[in-house]
Amino acid sequence: MQTDLLQEARRQAEICNACRYCEGYCSVFPALHAERAFGDGDLTQLANLCHNCRGCYYACQYTAPHEFDLNLPQALANVRQDSWEDLAFPRVAGKAFQKNGVLIAVAAVIGFALLFWAARMLGSQGGEGFYAVLSHNAMVAIFLPAFVFPLVSIGISLRRYWRRVEAGPFRVAQLVKAVRQAADMRNLKGGHGDGCNFEDEDRFSHARRMAHQAVMYGFLLCFAATSVATVMHYALNMPAPYGLLSAPKLLGLSGGVLLVLGCTEMIRLKLRSDRTLGARGAFGGEIAFVGLLGFVGLSGLVLYALGQTALMPLLLAVHLGAVLAFFLLMPFTKMAHGFYRLAALTVNAGK
Repeated sequence: MQTDLLQEARRQAEICNACRYCEGYCSVFPALHAERAFGDGDLTQLANLCHNCRGCYYACQYTAPHEFDLNLPQALANVRQDSWEDLAFPRVAGKAFQKNGVLIAVAAVIGFALLFWAARMLGSQGGEGFYAVLSHNAMVAIFLPAFVFPLVSIGISLRRYWRRVEAGPFRVAQLVKAVRQAADMRNLKGGHGDGCNFEDEDRFSHARRMAHQAVMYGFLLCFAATSVATVMHYALNMPAPYGLLSAPKLLGLSGGVLLVLGCTEMIRLKLRSDRTLGARGAFGGEIAFVGLLGFVGLSGLVLYALGQTALMPLLLAVHLGAVLAFFLLMPFTKMAHGFYRLAALTVNAGK
């Protein structure tokens, strides 16, 4: 990791540890105040506990023009971003996406969509609905490896993280506690439960927390739709296509709507936020990930709405291209931050 980023975060953490004004703001400060010295692993752990709500910055009496020039949200965001790039597997992919995220995301969607458009010429041996364009077996052959790869990649990254922060033995009770905190985005409520200062220093808002929840639960609903459809296909001998009132369709449609709404709101908030309080050079990569995830949901909804028209083959190729790009890029986008923060909360729960 970059030593200058760690040194600056260490300097600011030591000042915050002496002040302690922000002690109740989020999980960062109790963990910070429990230390007397900050190693590189300690700073990595604190950085991934931080949710960048920015309340501490606007409450701080030592920000510029004070000579201490504190900007803890940015200092931790820089370390956090650097840790994601350094811990990514493979590392070169993590660094490349952060530098050229928008270009890589757009190119991946277009490239994969063209491949699916060409693959439609293979036919499906009499399948129905989407399978008339691309067979079920072909979809499984393509997406199963694409689903396994990010799991393996993120698993390796989390193992590296666990070792770097010297977390000690893993306990299920710690994970349960961490999941509870993540489920309601407790650390996005702010120190007094009024929300973040993400949009405006004088305005507390729960908008960011609600947008994150919409994205998280939207993604989980879409994953549940795929899981239920898999069980219905293989275990219950009920192949697709499914009707509107079927479990896969209800879960998928509700998840898609939540994804689109949540991602749209997150982009709006990011465009209105103060970029000097976030990680340097990470804005493009963050927008690329949120935009890609939102496009996956939007293209799925459009495909469902126009699935009985002549546009269906083209829309299917675009949607599948977006989904494949999302899965293959997932370990190197901000999607990985959810896993790192869950890991950080799990580590913190054991202290």
